[in-house]
Amino acid sequence: MSETFSIPVRVYIEDTDVGGIVYYVNYLKFMERARTELLRSLGYGKAAMPQAGLLMVVHSANIEYLKSAQLDDELQVTAHIARLGRATVVFEQGVLRGEERIATATVKVACIDAGSRKPTPLPKDMYANLKRFN
Repeated sequence: MSETFSIPVRVYIEDTDVGGIVYYVNYLKFMERARTELLRSLGYGKAAMPQAGLLMVVHSANIEYLKSAQLDDELQVTAHIARLGRATVVFEQGVLRGEERIATATVKVACIDAGSRKPTPLPKDMYANLKRFN
């Protein structure tokens, strides 16, 4: 059974533009936090990957902005694994205010060797743990 991971995010003044709405790039930052926390919940903190000689890097992102989030909004940011490959993970992500969908995105992340910067398979234990979100 697939799972969707979710974290709460409050909108602070630093997240907004002069009009008081969330600046468009900050949605990607919120989504990065959700992906990072999903991996952390599985025991893969940010420091674990470089220590193993691996990096997780964004290959591509496609985002659609549906509504505007504003200062002090309480949001939920979700991450669901849509596709799991040997060296890549495609996340379907969302930003919600209550039941209202604010933004959606598809983000492809690749595992690379820290030295050569070339794609490399995900560690076997990580792959197995990520399967439950797929």
